[in-house]
Amino acid sequence: MDLKQISVIMIVKNAQKTLKACLESLQEFGEIVLIENDSNDDTLKIAYEFSKNYKNIKIYQHKFIGFGPLKNLAISYASNDWIFNIDADELAKKEFLQELGQIEPNKEDIIALPRENLYNGEWIKACGWWPDHVMRVFNKTHTSFNENLVHESLILHEDSKKIKLQNGLRHFTCDQMSEIISKMNLYTSYSAQEKFKYNKKPSATKAILRFIFTFIKDYFFRKGFLYGYKGFVIAILNANGAFFRYMKLYDQVCKNEKD
Repeated sequence: MDLKQISVIMIVKNAQKTLKACLESLQEFGEIVLIENDSNDDTLKIAYEFSKNYKNIKIYQHKFIGFGPLKNLAISYASNDWIFNIDADELAKKEFLQELGQIEPNKEDIIALPRENLYNGEWIKACGWWPDHVMRVFNKTHTSFNENLVHESLILHEDSKKIKLQNGLRHFTCDQMSEIISKMNLYTSYSAQEKFKYNKKPSATKAILRFIFTFIKDYFFRKGFLYGYKGFVIAILNANGAFFRYMKLYDQVCKNEKD
């Protein structure tokens, strides 16, 4: 597969810590389509600085309309049929680039990549963080993203075929607790909004049970305990994410019923 025939798409916001390294890992691809979303740091400055040496980058700005719609917008700007979707806090590993260059997929193939999730520099292979295959390379004439605000995913068809590669991405989840909590708060709000649209029926009991189940699953069954305090923190944060997702939905439903 010729990497020059692949367009990279990425949605970025306040990504100054990792964006430069991410972009530098993508220089073998033919094109990068970057959509910036209301950053208040040096994200745009870094992108334009990168464009001085890498000319095939298209930089756009757009308000937040949901991750699914934004990624579909990025796809519409792409010149190539083959698309590689990456986040600004991820790096494309050299081994992945080599492996991708050696395959010849059909347009119905969707390529899933293993992702090394790092917490404070340590690769966490527990709590559901490994193996973490994410579907990232696809042909836009075959599929696109759904319209979800958050937790967007590619639309699978009857003839879609998933191919798993041995090499993929390195993901720098965070280096500060406050970053995880801030992201969790934002994403659970979006998720609650999404569930509300589809008339999901929540309850406080269900939220509590989700917390308990998620913590037990991630800390014990998914072996978070092997990573000391980091495994405990990740399991607690995952459990809190599940809890707040349903409690925010419950709160929204109760408020709507009163109105």
